Amino acid sequence: MADVFEAEDTLLNRSVAVKLLHANFASDDAFVARFRREAQAAANLSHPNIVAIYDWGKEENTYFMVMELIKGRTLREIIKSEGALLPRRSAEIAAETAAALSIAHQHGVYHRDIKPGNIMITEEGSVKVTDFGIARALDDSEELTRTGAVIGTATYFSPEQAQGLPADDRSDVYSLGIVLYELVTGKPPFTGESPVAVAYQHVSEPAPPPDSVNPDVPREIAAIIEHAIEKKPEDRYQTAEDFRADLLRYLGGNEPVAASVLMASAATAMIPPPAAAPPQSVPPDSTATFDSPAHERSQAGYWAAVGALVVILLLGLWLLLRLLSGGPAAIDAVEVPDLTGVPEEQAFETLQAMDLKVRTVPETSDEFDSGFVIRTDPPSGTAVEPGSFVDVVVSIGPEEFGIPNVIGDNVDVARARIEAEGFSVGAIEYILTEDIDENLVIAQNPDGGVTASPDTAVNLIVSSGPSSILVPDVSGKSAESAILELSRAGFENIETQDEFSAEVLEGFVVETNPTAGQTVPREATIIILVSQGPEPVAIPDLEGMTPTEAEQALNALGLLLIVSPDTIEVPIASGLVGAVVEQDPVAGETADIGSEVTVKLGATQQVTVPNVEALNLVDAEATMSTAGLILDLIGTTVTNDQAKDNTVATQNPVGGSVVDEGSFVEVTVFTYQPIVPDFFGMTLVDAQALADSIGLGVINQVGAAPDPGGLAGTIESQDPAMGTSVPVGTNVNVIIYE
Repeated sequence: MADVFEAEDTLLNRSVAVKLLHANFASDDAFVARFRREAQAAANLSHPNIVAIYDWGKEENTYFMVMELIKGRTLREIIKSEGALLPRRSAEIAAETAAALSIAHQHGVYHRDIKPGNIMITEEGSVKVTDFGIARALDDSEELTRTGAVIGTATYFSPEQAQGLPADDRSDVYSLGIVLYELVTGKPPFTGESPVAVAYQHVSEPAPPPDSVNPDVPREIAAIIEHAIEKKPEDRYQTAEDFRADLLRYLGGNEPVAASVLMASAATAMIPPPAAAPPQSVPPDSTATFDSPAHERSQAGYWAAVGALVVILLLGLWLLLRLLSGGPAAIDAVEVPDLTGVPEEQAFETLQAMDLKVRTVPETSDEFDSGFVIRTDPPSGTAVEPGSFVDVVVSIGPEEFGIPNVIGDNVDVARARIEAEGFSVGAIEYILTEDIDENLVIAQNPDGGVTASPDTAVNLIVSSGPSSILVPDVSGKSAESAILELSRAGFENIETQDEFSAEVLEGFVVETNPTAGQTVPREATIIILVSQGPEPVAIPDLEGMTPTEAEQALNALGLLLIVSPDTIEVPIASGLVGAVVEQDPVAGETADIGSEVTVKLGATQQVTVPNVEALNLVDAEATMSTAGLILDLIGTTVTNDQAKDNTVATQNPVGGSVVDEGSFVEVTVFTYQPIVPDFFGMTLVDAQALADSIGLGVINQVGAAPDPGGLAGTIESQDPAMGTSVPVGTNVNVIIYE
């Protein structure tokens, strides 16, 4: 449901893995809920064997998760390429996986999909459990985890998961038992043509004993596996920590609890009835739910039934005797004493003297020495009847773990494995060997498999390799790294020489002499040829180029372009506005590859705006052109002064302003409009003469009026009226007295 990418955390400068939910799932609430659940569940789990979750969120309509990047392979890839692993290594991997599950279970999270594909082995050899994608928190009640839904991988899920029943920590124990089975045998116990057929076998059929599939599997490991994959949850290890403890007992050379239980039950073993045949013609994509067969009669179930019948008969007999005796007699209760810190023997004697029965419960403790009481159950001060059982929890000392066997490992891998188990690395002694490669562990103290407290230091003896050694390939590395690697290889006489190289950056190794791959004596002189970079190049003439053209020209030679913020004023006519005018270093000089060439670009020169107000439009335009500016007529202004007609009224910018050459200067010009005079009492001839003199049009007689006396032939009224400002050429309509 997601893709995983390797990425770089730029804030913390570390490599991480980013899981990106597929876009088609981002709109599906069920898938989003599952993705969010994975992030929230795993982010709260902090353990060396659990892949760390750094961050999660939503971006561009999908969801992402930032995780610890693991360099290594999954168990699935390892089994596929290498087959069955050695029993001890398999137990180590299962123990580390159980440690991770124990932490998850303590936080109320069940993985529910433990399988080889979800267990990674790092390059250092440690275990990382990943993909809590279908984990279920204790308070989860979402659709994905409802009772009846089968979630997990059929090859590895538990019988209760196959039946759609709730899964718990014992389900993860079962799945890990199946994984351990596959590790030691090279194949899982149940296979089939469909997931339904495999699920049926988990529920109904016993797994073949691992040591019958692979005779090299020790009986102790086989017993641990068989106990872990019991069909009924109550018959398995009850916690992942119990599972881990038994694995550590085996690694420490002690008999696992499961082995002793198996051997005790073997004395009364019975042949189980034949298993029912798997169902036929079941669609492979159907959801599987099963009920355990009613006729199942395993050895454990048989003896459990017999034991239960005996207990019921004894209880009935006891009740009958009590009734016949007239009821119970009064019994004085006794108080459990405080035995904290008391030696085990003394506590036993004290409780025996009080007519109490004692059960010893061993428990690791950093506070109490081995053999001393930690607490009792019931606790001290509790009143109990004589003959009651009291569990005495006795310290067996600090918890001890099995030291990993690192003989044959690279010293760095050995250190990582030892520290991953909580131990530390003590003294490391290097010795020359002729038949063992350099940096491989030859011996260790304490030995692998020995149980010890976490503060134990493991001393190592490491091979420093033979007297004649192989020249490592250090080409492409820095000179310092190459010297360090050759020194670690065992060479003592190392020299450096410089040479030009167009392929290798300055300060990095071109090659060695003797060349890589040759086997030479330790005392041989190794010459490291260190690149001085390419030979210097001639700087080209960049004048007149645009920044893009200049950058391309320099990059082709391995040089870098720097554009200065300072500019140089140039005339527009020069064609250098926005192009290179100056460069440093100048053309023809030589420079090393990677050097910088700084250029200054041409910028439009500044000019002063002339004052063209009161000039006629033609003269104003010529004046602006001479100054390198462009006159832009944007409007007119009406004037009654005929002398101002077509002269500049206003300009912007004003005269004296400094602007870029080629800028526009906006102007307005005066337009002459005459004022209509008073033509009353004038004849048409005189009125026309006056109109012509000021730029008016024709005086038109449009009507007549009666003569009031002595005014005949003169103008009585006019339109436009006297004092009106009108455009040049406007006609005037008049009425004449008759």
